[in-house]
Amino acid sequence: MLANLLSGDTPRSRVLTIVLLVIFVSLLLAPFLFPGTRSLETAARICIFVVLVASYDLLLGYTGIVSFAHTMFFGIGAYGAAIALNHLGASFGSILVGAIAGSLVAAGLAFLIGLFSLRVKAIFFAMVTLAVASAFLVLVSQLSGLTGGEDGLNYKIPRELTPAFKLLDDRLFGVRVDGKLLAYYFVFFVSLALFLLMLRFVNSPFGRVLQAVRENAFRAEAIGYRVVTYRTLATVLSAMIAALAGVLLAVWLRYTGPATTLSLEIMVDILLMVVIGGMGTMYGAVIGATIFILAQTYLHELMAVASDATAPIPLLSALLSPDRWLLWLGLLFVLSVYFFPAGIVGRLRGAESQSAK
Repeated sequence: MLANLLSGDTPRSRVLTIVLLVIFVSLLLAPFLFPGTRSLETAARICIFVVLVASYDLLLGYTGIVSFAHTMFFGIGAYGAAIALNHLGASFGSILVGAIAGSLVAAGLAFLIGLFSLRVKAIFFAMVTLAVASAFLVLVSQLSGLTGGEDGLNYKIPRELTPAFKLLDDRLFGVRVDGKLLAYYFVFFVSLALFLLMLRFVNSPFGRVLQAVRENAFRAEAIGYRVVTYRTLATVLSAMIAALAGVLLAVWLRYTGPATTLSLEIMVDILLMVVIGGMGTMYGAVIGATIFILAQTYLHELMAVASDATAPIPLLSALLSPDRWLLWLGLLFVLSVYFFPAGIVGRLRGAESQSAK
């Protein structure tokens, strides 16, 4: 039954299975295992970015398409929900309208980009997507009447998803059962459903064709597959799921702005997560997003503790200063790419297959 739920694509590694189970249980029970606002914020970001990174891996890892417009689709979904909530009122219907509108706009733009650009070489397609994403960022910043410009949009969400709403008067295992808890589980279960949908997609006959296109587009074309059609459809599906991830972020943050959804920095983060976790593996998105966001959130504090502990050694203490956390974060990822060229998932699966022999 579990294999059917995972679409037959099991982790194929004992260590990987354990790691994925630990992440799943930790996210499922995050409000109870890690009480506190910051921990819940981190867990929600991991859920959202797992979906976003997996949708990008659908392009890069499974189809071989390098795109720099993924944050544009992410932002379209977020702004779709934000504008709907801002103009139609704080209701679940507004979220649904925003999600549908955002995903359809993202699909339309992805279709146009794919239709006109996927015939060119990979580097030129990457440049086209970067230009389109940059133009969209400027457009959002200029349309201040609709998007809030550089300041972004603040809006209300349904009361049932806010801390003001109490489902139970008594605490459950010491945790308040309020709208914030419901909002987290809304994000968690929608993210889980989208991840399982993508896992099913990449293990379908259509997904196998995408992998064949990635390995040898000329051969796939020669045996009768319309490569441009498959690539365009993959781009559209990836864009729609990225837009839905943006909707989740908009609902969770109750704020949408260029810095939270459209920045190039987020695009670089997505690339790093894909590479660290392992391209061409949906599970790589889970591992990559979890490690990256935990490092972003807690590495600064860990370095502060390490710097205090090594205070008697001036040089080492200076190197471990919290102000240098970005340096160590970059070094950490360089080392992970060096020692795990196929990503963490690829390395674990490779180690398991070698031990089986």
